[in-house]
Amino acid sequence: MTPEPAPTVSQLLAFYLEAGVDCALADEPIDRLAEPEAPAAVKAAVASGEASPPRPVRMPQAAFVAPTAEPSPAPDAAIASAREAARSAASLEVLRDLLEKFDGCALKSTATRLVFADGNPKARIMFVGEAPGRDEDIEGLPFVGRSGKLLDRMIAAIGLDRTKVYIANVIPWRPPGDRTPTPQETQICLPFIQRQIELVDPDILVTLGNPSTQTLLSTGEGIMKTRGRWFEYDTGTRIIRAMATFHPAYLLRSPSYKRLAWQDLRAIAKALPQTTQ
Repeated sequence: MTPEPAPTVSQLLAFYLEAGVDCALADEPIDRLAEPEAPAAVKAAVASGEASPPRPVRMPQAAFVAPTAEPSPAPDAAIASAREAARSAASLEVLRDLLEKFDGCALKSTATRLVFADGNPKARIMFVGEAPGRDEDIEGLPFVGRSGKLLDRMIAAIGLDRTKVYIANVIPWRPPGDRTPTPQETQICLPFIQRQIELVDPDILVTLGNPSTQTLLSTGEGIMKTRGRWFEYDTGTRIIRAMATFHPAYLLRSPSYKRLAWQDLRAIAKALPQTTQ
């Protein structure tokens, strides 16, 4: 069996960038498995025979005090606080301001900025993804990277653009390294995206990818089973037609599924005129 060729430096850098590694913590690499080097004075004393290497001192159990961390809101308290704040928002502007001031989600402290939304707040169709990535974190707008450019082409294929749609994410802050948001982080942010949907009040809601679909449409099925199907999204005041389709980032990795995504988009475009009846 012929071994695969080793990746080049350019390929490695591209891989790390795609994985979300966009900064270095030190100028030089650190070998964390190496033994710590003894001070020069100790080395000289040992070499001359004047002293023996110091032995590690075991600290008595009672003398050890664990370092204290800054207290963070308990999960239930943070979720309750998010629900209360979201309910109080009478407009999208107020909701955005509340999110800027909300400290109940730890993702806010690691993100560069809030990624609230883009597009037309009065649009009849709303797209919701999972969470911002590196490019979105830099610009403060959802879907502006490679997947965003593909989303633009997808909606253009059915005669729409960002002036005619509204785009947001379930999570408004970028998770470190673009990791998957935890269930706790999702539950804390959920009241805000739910209120955002209520305030936009679209005729059609499109969930992009598995996480946003399962979160907003309350289904445990995977995207392969949910895509292309119509759901009912209840805002509490009205029922909105909802459909799930593939996330553009997934289509970039698996372009063979673009055919199915196109079928979903055609069904959405066909349903748009019916929502005014």
